[in-house]
Amino acid sequence: MTKHIVFYDAECPLCRTVKAVLMKLDKNDAILWHPVQKVREDHQLEINIYKNMYDEIYMYTKNKEVLTGFYTVRKILSVLPATKLIGRFLYMPFVDYVGDPAYRFVSTRRYKWFGRVPYDGQ
Repeated sequence: MTKHIVFYDAECPLCRTVKAVLMKLDKNDAILWHPVQKVREDHQLEINIYKNMYDEIYMYTKNKEVLTGFYTVRKILSVLPATKLIGRFLYMPFVDYVGDPAYRFVSTRRYKWFGRVPYDGQ
């Protein structure tokens, strides 16, 4: 596998906007974006041993590691040339003690703040 695969919620306007911005910054074409809505149910059950895929962003790295939430965001930012410096900062000791709760705070309120849009299958 040559790319990281990111699973995002295509019914979330915030998630779709962030994905669109990050895709423009992905000059090395390092990330493949895949809507959670297109993941087969049997695969979701397999993956849900970690957490519910609809609750937070997931990444399957090219090194076959599963990351979720803040750790996915951190990895994405460290891979993209334009955000590499920010990504490196997020790997500093103890940053995840703030970053992970901050991610969860936004993630659990995203539908309340931004609503939900129908997934159009693309």
